Amino acid sequence: MTHRISRAGCAKTCATPKTCAQNSINAILPCRPMTVCWRDILPFFEDINVLTPPAPKRALRILLTLCVGAAGGTGFYLAGLPLPWMLGSMLAVFALVMAGAPLETSGWLRPTVIPVIGVMLGSGFNTETFQHISQWGLSLAGLALYLVLAAALVVPYFIKVGRLDPVTAFFSAMPGGINEMTVIGGALGGDEKRIILAHAGRIVVTISIIAVWFRVVLGYEVQGVPLHDDAPNLTVSNALVLLACAVLGAWLGGKLKLPAPGLLGPMLLSGAAHISGLTASSPPGVLVIVAQVVLGSTMGCRFRGAKPRLVAETLALSLGGTLITMGLSLGFAILLHKPFGQTVEQVLLAYAPGGLTEMSLVALAMHAEVAYISVHHLVRIVILIAVAPSVLTRMAERLRYK
Repeated sequence: MTHRISRAGCAKTCATPKTCAQNSINAILPCRPMTVCWRDILPFFEDINVLTPPAPKRALRILLTLCVGAAGGTGFYLAGLPLPWMLGSMLAVFALVMAGAPLETSGWLRPTVIPVIGVMLGSGFNTETFQHISQWGLSLAGLALYLVLAAALVVPYFIKVGRLDPVTAFFSAMPGGINEMTVIGGALGGDEKRIILAHAGRIVVTISIIAVWFRVVLGYEVQGVPLHDDAPNLTVSNALVLLACAVLGAWLGGKLKLPAPGLLGPMLLSGAAHISGLTASSPPGVLVIVAQVVLGSTMGCRFRGAKPRLVAETLALSLGGTLITMGLSLGFAILLHKPFGQTVEQVLLAYAPGGLTEMSLVALAMHAEVAYISVHHLVRIVILIAVAPSVLTRMAERLRYK
């Protein structure tokens, strides 16, 4: 049996259903006829041709996007708003994208700056960072119950209020990685664009709510990474250690097939280097700011090409779904923070349905325990990735064919 991918301009032909499944998600789905391959979905992530130098016009659009992001971040910083460099750049780019401005980012930008964030997070580790890790077991186990309740509450909401088909609703509701949920949901017949918009909206809404809540309601300072520049005190040897942590960490993360390898690999190597006393330096503040501007600009560009009405509907739907999951996270934090041996704020950040990179930055900005929060977001992603090939697929198929 041979079938051709329907996306215009894609000449990819899959000889068998199994081949298609392997192209879709590395054969983690059952071998069955599908109408979507990974090449159908990756354009939504702007990860195609990441090694191809952009044409002059495209390079100018990318530069313009970063300038808009930097301007938005600067405006937020001068106004004293929370998480200025990430939120400011994200909202500025998003607003102009929705207005039809010719903005875009390249697939190589985000993977290039993510290791900088990883090294920065790891630089906060010390000998006391993991001394209470044995006490995190109950808190980590609670994530399974949290995910079950989140699915039970949010999936019906997406179906009834958003009027999405069950498969699209299911994979839009699960707080997993954008790539994994979109690929699996699309391969099962879900609407890939709605799924990715739902997850992009979830991350945007979550970090915005968290930043405003902790700043306005609780009075925390959420100003982001300190702006002091360590460059004058950064020796050549320390700079080489940090560079090695970034490059080797990203490579090892990929080899070990870690979730978010570009973040976790450098973070773990940087943490090991700082705990062992090999270095006590952090990446220069300006470099971390640039990384946040790139992250924010990339998030804002995720909505490029989507119709404003679809974006508005999806964001409104994501707002409701995120409020439900945030309410669930707050409930866990209030009721279980004492058994978990943590503060309400720590548990709330650990259980919030944001992205691993973004929530790690939020934790760093709030001077929270980055290791505790990052490990919880990592475990949540691992649970969903491990469950997706079996349980989620079967449940979604039952919903679809019921």
